[in-house]
Amino acid sequence: MSWNQDPLKVREALSGLHTRIRTGTEPVRLATVSGVLSTKTALVRHVDTHMPAFSVVTTKSFQVTPNPGNREPILCEVHPGSFGNSVGLKNPGLDVALAELRSLRKSHPMRTLLNVSISASTIEDFITLVGAFEEVADLLELNFSCPHASAGYGASIGCSPDISAQYVREIRKAFPHCKALIFPKLTPNVDDIGTIAKAVMDAGADGITAINTVGPEIHIEPISGKPVLQNKLGGKGGKSGRWILDEALGCIAAIRKAVGEEVPLIGMGGVSTGADVAAMIGAGADVVGVGSVFGKVHQKQWTAFTDALVSDAAAVLAGNGDPATASGYVETDASMRYEKRRIIERRTHGADTVVLTLEGSWNYEAGQYVFLWIPQIGEKPFSIAEAKPLTFVIKRRGEFTKALYDLHVGDDLYIRGLYGAPVEPDATERALLVAGGTGVAVLPALAQRLHDQKTAMQIFVGTSETACAKSGEGLLESTLEQFGPVSIIA
Repeated sequence: MSWNQDPLKVREALSGLHTRIRTGTEPVRLATVSGVLSTKTALVRHVDTHMPAFSVVTTKSFQVTPNPGNREPILCEVHPGSFGNSVGLKNPGLDVALAELRSLRKSHPMRTLLNVSISASTIEDFITLVGAFEEVADLLELNFSCPHASAGYGASIGCSPDISAQYVREIRKAFPHCKALIFPKLTPNVDDIGTIAKAVMDAGADGITAINTVGPEIHIEPISGKPVLQNKLGGKGGKSGRWILDEALGCIAAIRKAVGEEVPLIGMGGVSTGADVAAMIGAGADVVGVGSVFGKVHQKQWTAFTDALVSDAAAVLAGNGDPATASGYVETDASMRYEKRRIIERRTHGADTVVLTLEGSWNYEAGQYVFLWIPQIGEKPFSIAEAKPLTFVIKRRGEFTKALYDLHVGDDLYIRGLYGAPVEPDATERALLVAGGTGVAVLPALAQRLHDQKTAMQIFVGTSETACAKSGEGLLESTLEQFGPVSIIA
């Protein structure tokens, strides 16, 4: 069974689209970008179903074999809306990804074009990936541009017009009638992106996607003086978001000049306003990719934000000025900024759990969380157990939680947040709260919320017999007792 839209009709629809959008005869078209927003099949379905502004939905980059990617942190915000990232092509591999996309296609007729991003270090692996994914994809995005991939991947290919063209030529030779359109994704980190664009088109590509992130470079956290990102490149990461917009526009214009008006071109890089979308179309993009800005927009507002991007861009292109409606949905502060806090108390609970109390307090609500970071070790998300004093419950499991467990009074931790959405429990006369192990960390804030609603509570906390015997009480038992009777189940 084939789920693809007719590739010839798709190419015809995309060809020269930017000129028709400029004249108002076609609507503005948006695309998600690889690695942002539509990273899982459930999110692909969500975008396709609930975000009508998108015409193209792009997956993360898939490889033949699974890739764990880089350790966290993989993202930092250097300036508001300007990011460094080093995901490292984390993906589940061909077999898992293909099975998931087949399931999606069988269960969900897609409104949008599905753009499957693929990455490899050899022509043979690219051919394997194209052969596997062509049945589920409308577009196949060849990742010739990732700046923080391992040697032989990404930008190692895309920096050379000869190598890029050779890859496309061999793929086209293997699949002269590919069911999906072939779109190489180009890197901006070259002297002449137009020459590379023309080379891949002459070799048989159907269209082009550009740009990927700029760089990479090291991003230093100002308080610690340490690199934020954690990878084998010494903390280097590509630049995305607002600070690459001008470079992206220049690249799109150069590509359009090199390949002519009819080659389909998906343009992206730093887009966060309707005026940016209009500028991309003005530079020659047929479809405009929107990515990093979603890190600054609340999830509940994604649809309204993208609808506003389209309407704002249409107004700008029509010469009616920029309503800037979309900008109202974008946070303007640096929400990924770290704060340094010192450990003032450390209590163990059982053999592998520690309760860390930090100086100061942190306002939050049930359902929200923060990230804890140890420079050059890593970071992970954690629920706050108590706001004042700021308290976390840590269970020693992996490399990072072991490092947290080994910290002492007087050591520093770095925190960023808040993230997540507050829980809003329905009003009720009585409630039963149940948690086990470190899951108890979410209960104090939830219990406080219910207490404020005049709800009577009974609380059950599960723990191991060893932990309970050693400490003499359950985790956070004394804190929870103020909200109702607490039963410790060992």
